[in-house]
Amino acid sequence: MSPTEPPARVYPVGLHLQDRRVVVVGGGSVAQRRVAGLHEVGADTLVVSPTLTTALEALADSGEITWHARPYAHGDLADAWYAVAATDDAEVNAEVAAEAELLRVFCVRADIADAGTAVTPAVGRYDDITVAVHGGGDPRRATGVRDGAVEALRSGTLADRRHRVVRPGVTLVGGGPGDPGLITVRGRQALASADVVVTDRLAPQPLLDELPPDVTVIDASKLPRGRYMSQDTINQVLVEEALAGRRVVRLKGGDPFVFGRGVEEIQACVAAGVEVEVVPGITSAIAVPALAGVPVTHRGVTHEFTVVSGHLPPGHAQSLVNWEALGRLRGTIVLLMAVENIGAITEALVAAGRDPETPALAVQEGGLPGEVTTRATLAKLPGAITDAGLRPPAVIVIGAVADLG
Repeated sequence: MSPTEPPARVYPVGLHLQDRRVVVVGGGSVAQRRVAGLHEVGADTLVVSPTLTTALEALADSGEITWHARPYAHGDLADAWYAVAATDDAEVNAEVAAEAELLRVFCVRADIADAGTAVTPAVGRYDDITVAVHGGGDPRRATGVRDGAVEALRSGTLADRRHRVVRPGVTLVGGGPGDPGLITVRGRQALASADVVVTDRLAPQPLLDELPPDVTVIDASKLPRGRYMSQDTINQVLVEEALAGRRVVRLKGGDPFVFGRGVEEIQACVAAGVEVEVVPGITSAIAVPALAGVPVTHRGVTHEFTVVSGHLPPGHAQSLVNWEALGRLRGTIVLLMAVENIGAITEALVAAGRDPETPALAVQEGGLPGEVTTRATLAKLPGAITDAGLRPPAVIVIGAVADLG
């Protein structure tokens, strides 16, 4: 094809390849990408190549794909429904394409798209929708359109809500540490299909502005020592809305299973016979230190980290924390909900044996415009937090890793 000749027009079609033999010739990065998609749809994938990438070798070792560790040979496509020529040798790719032509097996050539009998589109998935885009011979153009379509589906701007099938139930979504960009893809998908969103103040608030106007938003926030919706009431709302035939998303900050009372909400739904799904989130216990450049573990520094709720001070009758044992640990301690009790906590840790000179870090509103970071030693941390005017929500890190970043 000359540079001025338009690319060949393609006929788009979806292939059912589950349990059907697909032969991929080549074991490099391009083959790895193609095998990933074939494996996802359940194809019986055979890879023919003297060597494989590490990821492909792992699939072969686990029996998820078949590997013939040798160069391509005529006859390798005998039982194939589909073939991919993905070596870095144009002559070998041409041989694969020629055999496929003789056998009337559709074949993709990774090196010269129009030299094969099939073209791989840019593929994206949202729920049970598959978006496949051919870019007129320009893969970057196809990828850009694909990404735009999938993002529109995720955000709900492209969803045809009038004709969707509503599946009543509750989806418990962890929204991450607060930045709307840190919610999971599955979390965004759940929001796009919601009829009702029950949320709280620690969930990513900008995501609410993206919801279609017909979605009901119910505020279930809890303010420290202030107004709040009781957990029993939240459970009741989730159950009643779902039983009324609606799809309910319970949007929470961080991960719903890390001091998030997520299990209580699941138990209430199950007891009422309501279908419930869990979408994990990125817990602030790890994400907020990371956003401040601090790892909770580091080679040669610490081999463990402990996440502790500090909403009750040491010595409180209802506290379940063994502060004495915690003070004897050498690893990282991550404190959540501990700003008000940080003075008593540091005293207890030092009294139990933790070095008062241990580095410490406190981060308020990590990843958000109001982020404030304060560093000090363990002994001086309470004063540093007071001087900086830090307030909840904040994450506190105690340990040698607090000196990093």
